[in-house]
Order: sequence, then structure tokens, then C-alpha cells
Amino acid sequence: MAKILRIYPENPQENLINEVIKTLNNGGLIIYPSDTVYALGCNIFDIKAMEKLAQIKKMKLEKAQFSIICNDLSHLSDFTRPIDTSVFRFLKSHLPGPFTFILDANKSLPLAYKGHKTIGIRVPDHPIPQLIVEKLGHPIASTSIKDDDEIIEYSTDPELIAEKYDHLVDIVIDSGYGDNVASTIVDLTSGEPELIRQGKGII
Repeated sequence: MAKILRIYPENPQENLINEVIKTLNNGGLIIYPSDTVYALGCNIFDIKAMEKLAQIKKMKLEKAQFSIICNDLSHLSDFTRPIDTSVFRFLKSHLPGPFTFILDANKSLPLAYKGHKTIGIRVPDHPIPQLIVEKLGHPIASTSIKDDDEIIEYSTDPELIAEKYDHLVDIVIDSGYGDNVASTIVDLTSGEPELIRQGKGII
């Protein structure tokens, strides 16, 4: 059964964040809030956790396009090829924020991402995922929680999310109601921004 941790952005309790970190380091899966929708996350360096994440999304891991959640742009060089100064300035002017930026991947990607030519990078404007990544010491893999409802695309109520994913994840972070508009996806691999999906962020 998933453990529900009530962590609020105004005053995230350090002991609860530490519990989340311990779970991630032990291969657990979490559901966490962001500046857009609630999302599933795990340790990018734990291949078994990544496989569980793919199973929840009903896809093979090698086909999955899980975003990488960072707390700032300092991790970019760990996962992406060198980027132009103009692209870096563009990223810096839009992050943190409700965007997923697609960049060319380098050959140092974690095992679960091997073979991927591109990678989606997110730096949410929300203290909880930022704090998790900071304390963990490296980014986490992430994918949005979709709703089964044909009209409501994303789940917003953490209690209902916890019920649905009770036996699939280890921790659900309840941070109050989430948004129901996902991030805007922008492809920067050509050096010029190309809008892939319009979401919450405005370019």
C-alpha cells in the first residue's frame, strides 16, 4: 500500500522529504506534485524502478520517453550534448517553469535511456520536486499521471490518485489539488524552438 505524505510547498518538512529520498534510493516509486500536474517519479539510475514505471504506463522501457526532472540547469551536461549559448539563454529565461524541453542526448545517459537520441528536460517551478532532486543529488525520471476520464485528461485530487495507485507506488505526496494542464513541450534540437505540445507554459 502507498504511504500518503502530506507535504506542502510553503513549509516542506525535512523529515518527510528525507523519507521520500530513502524510498527513491531503495528503488521505490513516488507520486509528486509539480507546477503543472501530479506525476510519477523514480530514481533514473535504478533500472528495476524504471521498468516498474514503464509497466504502469503499459509500455516497454526502451519505448518510454520519460522526462528528466532537474532542480536547475547544472545537470544539463550530464545528459545532453553541448548546447549553443543562445539555446542556454533561452532555457534560462524559461526555467524553472511549466515546460519540457527536448534536447540532443549525449552518450552518458543512465542505462534505462541508452539508445535515446533526445531527452526531455524539466525544471518545475515547485519547491517539492526541486527539493527532492537537490537532496537526492541527481535528477529523477518522470511521467505525468493521466486520468481514465475522456474529458478530464489529468487527475488533480491527490486522495483519488492515492486510491488508484495504491498498490503500484510506494509514496504519494499530497500537496493539495494539482493543476490539470500539462507542461508545454518544446523541441530545441534544431537550435530554434519548435512547439510540440501547447500546455501550461507560454513561449
